[in-house]
Amino acid sequence: MAKEKYIGAIDQGTTGTRFMIFDHDSNIFGSYYKEHEQIFPKPGWVEHDPQEIWRNTEYVMRKALQSVKLSIMDLKAIGITNQRETTVVWDKNSGIPIFNAIVWQCTRTNEICESVKKDGFEEEIKARTGLLTATYFSGPKIKWLLDNKSDSHSKAANGQLLFGNIDTWIIWNLTGGTKGGVHVTDCTNASRTMLMNLKTLDWDDDLLEILKVPRSMLPEIRPSSDANIYGYVKCTSGDGPPVSGDLGDQQAALFGQTCFETGNAKNTYGTGNFLLMNTGKNIVKSESGLLTTVGYGVGKDITYALEGSVAISGAAVQWLRDQLNFFSTAKESEELASSVQNNGGVYFVPAFVGLFSPHWDITARGTIVGLTRGSDRAHITRAVLESIAFQSLDVFKAMEVDSKVNLSSLRVDGGASKNNLLMQFQADILGIECVRPKIKETTALGAAYAAGLAVDFWHDFEELRKKWIVDRVFNPNMVDEERTKLVHFWNKAVTKAKAWIEPC
Repeated sequence: MAKEKYIGAIDQGTTGTRFMIFDHDSNIFGSYYKEHEQIFPKPGWVEHDPQEIWRNTEYVMRKALQSVKLSIMDLKAIGITNQRETTVVWDKNSGIPIFNAIVWQCTRTNEICESVKKDGFEEEIKARTGLLTATYFSGPKIKWLLDNKSDSHSKAANGQLLFGNIDTWIIWNLTGGTKGGVHVTDCTNASRTMLMNLKTLDWDDDLLEILKVPRSMLPEIRPSSDANIYGYVKCTSGDGPPVSGDLGDQQAALFGQTCFETGNAKNTYGTGNFLLMNTGKNIVKSESGLLTTVGYGVGKDITYALEGSVAISGAAVQWLRDQLNFFSTAKESEELASSVQNNGGVYFVPAFVGLFSPHWDITARGTIVGLTRGSDRAHITRAVLESIAFQSLDVFKAMEVDSKVNLSSLRVDGGASKNNLLMQFQADILGIECVRPKIKETTALGAAYAAGLAVDFWHDFEELRKKWIVDRVFNPNMVDEERTKLVHFWNKAVTKAKAWIEPC
């Protein structure tokens, strides 16, 4: 009898890397996680060490397999999901990055973005990519790296340098690196660069010219689930399992939540918050500060999505833990916040790197308002948790306007979705049910699904739907009057946070 096979998923996130092993019933068979260093060289600048990320990826894969007594050859395929927009440029001959990875949260490219806007390209970029001209995306980060590292422009023009979001960096190393590594990305990650045309699903020469990015640097764009696999894991004994799935983390969560129908929506609570709605084959343009993006691509079939991106959510809880020492573990935040009946009039706007959707104010900064002599750690902690839900409310309202769909249910996942207090408040403030699945690590599950579909480990969407199991449904129980009051003061707090940094 043949030995059972499994699917592996590399989940490379903003704070760390996880390798998960799934069986055919979508159960987690094995898992291992390791954090990496967060580098803050200047206010608003955020970096990661790409080589540390690759070392950690190798480490967690090895440890996860060892923990369940498997070898890499027991994997039918491997999928990748990654922190999107985080930008790496490296020398293809040495395999060494020319600089640290510039993280999606980093604001150093603000001058580049403002220059692009001043030159009148903003509307054209939005029309072609579905994105706003913002520091969030990879394209301006590539330009900054080429402009600030000597000889980089000439090396890039000569084909010596390669660009990738973290998915591309990992796949290149996983499939051999300097010894034949495959230089690819998928359509979801490519759609986050400000360089890919949403209609053609190819790099747009006019956009490349605006940001002075040579096409030779860019990876081949492939489907998220690709039966024509990207490549094979290079092992000491030869070829390992195929790498056949790749999705940016938020699209992976959409896929892992089996949001395969138009109008399905999910919200992921991680370092930031990301609410995505499946818009089917339609490219829905936003007039409300949202992004139009690729949801996923399975073979030649492309599904689009609307997205609202919140820069800081779970990271604010980490800030309470690490910078203010309010508690020793993020899990304790729920207990502390639950020790008071309400926020005591305290509101917190976590605009540490500005505000993303739907406000898009890079000059906003973190703000605490409503403090009184009676305010304590519990009120502030509760305000921080509530800010996560309030930011999602802002995105939710914009999404209903753009999509012309009144959402009645929201699927939730990610680390902070384990916080029952937060999930109940989210349902209350939205006024709809929030549904939490049994498997909360849906980003990794989505990458596994994409890889597994490509190699026929799972056959179709219907089989995947049957494996999606509900853990808990949070139903709203807040009266309209209370909701209206809370939202009023939240909006007032946001106005205090905006335009804090004055232009030079």
